[in-house]
Amino acid sequence: MTTALAEEIARLYGTPAVVIDLDKVEANIARLQAACDAAGVANRPHIKTHKSPELARLQVAAGARGITCQKLGEAEVMADGGIDDILISYNILGEEKLGRLGALQRRVRMIVAADNPVTIAGLPKAAEIAGRNLEVVVECDTGRKRAGVETPGEAVDLAKQIAASKGLTFAGFLMYPPETGWPATQDFLDTANAGLREAGLEAGIVSTGGSPNIPNIGKLKGSTEHRSGTSIFNDRMQIAAGVASLEDCALTVYATVVSRAGPERGILDSGSKTLTSDKGGLDGHGYILEYPLARIAQFAEEHGFLDLSGSNERPGVGEVVRVVPNHVCVVVNMVDRLVTVRGDKLIGELPVAARGKLT
Repeated sequence: MTTALAEEIARLYGTPAVVIDLDKVEANIARLQAACDAAGVANRPHIKTHKSPELARLQVAAGARGITCQKLGEAEVMADGGIDDILISYNILGEEKLGRLGALQRRVRMIVAADNPVTIAGLPKAAEIAGRNLEVVVECDTGRKRAGVETPGEAVDLAKQIAASKGLTFAGFLMYPPETGWPATQDFLDTANAGLREAGLEAGIVSTGGSPNIPNIGKLKGSTEHRSGTSIFNDRMQIAAGVASLEDCALTVYATVVSRAGPERGILDSGSKTLTSDKGGLDGHGYILEYPLARIAQFAEEHGFLDLSGSNERPGVGEVVRVVPNHVCVVVNMVDRLVTVRGDKLIGELPVAARGKLT
């Protein structure tokens, strides 16, 4: 069942090859922008998924206000690629990173997140290096239990610390509500805003996040922007969350069946070093488009173990199949390039320029 396109990609690039359909990418970008526009909030997509300045420029051209990065290294690559409005949704600590942040702030608009006094105490150094004020948002936890202050009182206290710090400007709040936690998030924000008013402060930015939260965009009264990353490509996790279909999945891994040592089993040339071990709580390690009843049951580093017991149709050795990953973000970070197609036409390749930028 190997197609002409799959054969061409395998011949030119080998497998495993991580392939994106630019038609679907552009449709996904437009869909997110339309959702933000309809809700009256700005779109600030998270580039942690695609790690490509070229794709970030497409998002900005479609209407995004700016972008979100998780790490300084990503932001540096994006600034080099012409993006000039960047939010880093992560605590930045340490002299080396503060120096890099200051250098970035000299070049482009930077907004950074903080959820503790130690982080805030270091940020004036970056502002001093930049020679201009640095905008800081307070990260708030409203039920996800990751980073962020847990009470509105803590959020207000940090806002006061930011406002009182030389070179810093309190810019607002950053939130990543659980998909079912928006009423609690509203209570948190309303209480925090009341505390800000008493202190003579205002949250100019109220940033919400998450691709699974796309149906909730705009539901938080007072929100000003939304951060979504995975939605540019989508994956099995987004399908499971009910916010994407298989047709919306713009990225697939082209993999070759390299062994069929038993009638009900086989091996793909894509193991944990390609599809990664992040199952996302799903059954199996990916969805094979050509054989939907086959399972990628387990991994070695370079081996994807196929369980074919539930599938009447079974691939042969040498066949190239397309796998929709469980979690696309980690897959992209495993490769140096993305092969680009439009439907059945091979276009070329796109460097994963911010790959491995973990600091």
